[in-house]
Amino acid sequence: MSLTSVFFSEVLGTGLLILLGVGVVANVLLTESKGRGADWLLINFGWGLAVFVGVYAAYRSGAHLNPAVTVGLWASGADEYAPGVEITLGSTLVYFAGEFVGAFLGAVFAWLAYREHYAAHPDPGEILGTFSTGPAIRALPWNVVTEAIGTFVLIYIILQFGNTPSQIGPLAVALLVVSIGASLGGPTGYAINPARDLGPRIAHAVLPIRGKGGNDWGYSWVPVVGPIVGAVLAGLLARVF
Repeated sequence: MSLTSVFFSEVLGTGLLILLGVGVVANVLLTESKGRGADWLLINFGWGLAVFVGVYAAYRSGAHLNPAVTVGLWASGADEYAPGVEITLGSTLVYFAGEFVGAFLGAVFAWLAYREHYAAHPDPGEILGTFSTGPAIRALPWNVVTEAIGTFVLIYIILQFGNTPSQIGPLAVALLVVSIGASLGGPTGYAINPARDLGPRIAHAVLPIRGKGGNDWGYSWVPVVGPIVGAVLAGLLARVF
């Protein structure tokens, strides 16, 4: 499989993941949306099913959809990122590029779907919250710990799926994401994916959304660093066991 195909596969899969993920949060938070006021579990299931869709869309490249998955595979000592795609610096950067570009584009299309609702929404914090994550209690070192723990669970179990084959495929990953959101998502909004947070945060910064407020760049490194730390630890543990 060519690296060009890997790039476009990851753009498509990650783009659909973020379109549906940002979309479910927008549905719950934005003014006049028919889903306004629905609960946390709708967001959990919305994100889980978004992963389900993204994995199917990007199956040819192994459907990483997440730089933490890419890093976790590298740390685990795997030989390939997907069948026919060796683990090299070049292939790693192609996965990262596809994931971040896809995340940005997915957020843009989610904004297009909810454009009039964004224009009518009065709370800039909630507008940002549809695009990116933020802490319930701002304690940055502990926010990093929370993101690392959630991502560790995600990556370690994904790596173990390969040792415990089943017939449910992407549904297993979707249910894993629902579980992490329901159990560990409260403190930080469970980015567990650097592209999921940074790509939409950049989209929020450049899109012409009236009254959108700031981007909280002071927090933006947490959902990047925490997931990478968790992914490395998960990959190393998977290599040992």
